[in-house]
Amino acid sequence: MSDEVKRGLEGVVVSESRLSYIDGDAGELGYRGYAIEDFAREATYEEVLSLLWNGEWPTRGEHDEFAARLAAERDLDPAVYDLIEELAAREENPMAMMRTVTSALSAYDPDADADPDDREANLAKGCRITAKLPTALAAFARLRDGDDPVAPREDLGHAANFLYMLNGEEPDGVAAETFDTALVLHADHGLNASTFSAMVTTSTMSDLHSGVTSAIGTLAGGLHGGANQNVMRMLKEIDESDADPDDWIEAAVEDGRRIPGFGHRVYNVRDPRAGILETYSERLGDEAGDRKWYEYSVTIEEYMDGKGLAPNVDFYSASMYYQMGIPMDLYTPIFALSRVGGWIAHMLEQYEDNRLIRPRAHYVGERGREFVPLDER
Repeated sequence: MSDEVKRGLEGVVVSESRLSYIDGDAGELGYRGYAIEDFAREATYEEVLSLLWNGEWPTRGEHDEFAARLAAERDLDPAVYDLIEELAAREENPMAMMRTVTSALSAYDPDADADPDDREANLAKGCRITAKLPTALAAFARLRDGDDPVAPREDLGHAANFLYMLNGEEPDGVAAETFDTALVLHADHGLNASTFSAMVTTSTMSDLHSGVTSAIGTLAGGLHGGANQNVMRMLKEIDESDADPDDWIEAAVEDGRRIPGFGHRVYNVRDPRAGILETYSERLGDEAGDRKWYEYSVTIEEYMDGKGLAPNVDFYSASMYYQMGIPMDLYTPIFALSRVGGWIAHMLEQYEDNRLIRPRAHYVGERGREFVPLDER
């Protein structure tokens, strides 16, 4: 067995998967063999969940049944609302709230005691977790602002219902479509850190709620989630500076500032998701009659392209979410609302052919040291 250390597991293949395919050199991403560009603007998040969890696109009947099942699971137990209210009163971080609530949801899940590898029970639990997290996040956002939570509606799609619960009014078609596409594009992305965290938890034959809780905790870290918040802060800084965007980005790079939203651990070229979200950022700007956020973004991308750096999925999602009126500290929790579908798909796959994930560390400490009893030290 080799003792070569691959820091960060760089390039190490630890499993086989049928879920998402990534070619970082060609800038390609696909779910279950379907290129993201072919369905991202057409398929709903509910359809993508069906594809990831079941292996095939649903028929109309299957889709309608699954969407209705998901919608019926949206509401929360009153005790969970009380917990969210307490966390909001204590000004908890939104991602910490999501982590805590996900763990708490197991106490109210009728399948909580099912065997960890019971596929039907896991599908039911996965449906409930996916349906309830948007309700929890919207309720938290409103409660911390002094507003009452808005009850979910079963007649709205997954994306539209979240925006309705968040803002208290039904979103227009452009906003609902934009948000739905964002959920689709963030649903899965290979063995990223949070997905791997969920798989490690699952490999111990722990339960689905524990796996999702692990994944949320991992996503909360600044090196995984949160980049789009930094992108939006940068765009606002440009706007408030009154500087020409070209001059601003040139000065920032010359000063050695790290420009958020560029570079990726996997992609060596433009992230294929960035191109799709760019069109929606522009569309939202046109709808609002104010294209400045989109135009700032284009200016930055053109400059960074000259430096050999391409944007990732976070770059255009920042201006997109901001134009939809979503608070910046909800960007990473929204990432979790989407990626939970991929986490669950990978956990289901792990259960199918499970082996405990147990890597080794190469010991580099001292050896042969002599123990000295406490009173002689």
